[in-house]
Amino acid sequence: MTASEGTTSKRFPWRGRLLRKGPGPASTANVANIITVIRILMAPLFFVLLLSDGGQDTSVRIWAAVIFVVAIVTDSADGIIARRQDLVTDFGKLVDPIADKVLIGGALVALSILGELPWYVTVLIMLREIGITVFRFAVLSDRVIPASRGGKIKTVLQAVAITLALFPWWGFAGDVAHWTNGILMTAAVVATLLSGADYLYQAAKHNRTAA
Repeated sequence: MTASEGTTSKRFPWRGRLLRKGPGPASTANVANIITVIRILMAPLFFVLLLSDGGQDTSVRIWAAVIFVVAIVTDSADGIIARRQDLVTDFGKLVDPIADKVLIGGALVALSILGELPWYVTVLIMLREIGITVFRFAVLSDRVIPASRGGKIKTVLQAVAITLALFPWWGFAGDVAHWTNGILMTAAVVATLLSGADYLYQAAKHNRTAA
């Protein structure tokens, strides 16, 4: 790549490959990133549906839960497409975790508003999520920090715990549903705090190495 081509690709990050795998840079507007943005746009619809009728309308609540599940499941789809088609971009690395936080954060806040989840659980998780996101932006000029393995495990636990909390399955499972939800949500909180601490530890380790 010549100097002029390098300058052009930096000036116009939207140019490049959209789906196919091949030579040249991937466009910021590639298919994987578009899926990620769509996931973010699904969050407001999910939030409104869940809160409608105070979460008591079973059919509407199920639709809200389905939207949440679809949005979370497509997290794997955009990642698989990005890796298989060599469409990984700095934009995708940064926005993909943000999409998870918007969806999961909206779900936690909605469940707390409905009185189905203690506010301290929502606050603990959101403080970690917002804190790490701010940290990622703060070091963006130096490096892009992708999601770690611990962060991915945390996201899976959060997604499973929230999904079970969204679907009104306690109607036929009774107390078993509430106990299961409580155990999974506790595991999600623990994983969230541990992964946040690991991010900070790895950042401190990187700074010591770079110094």
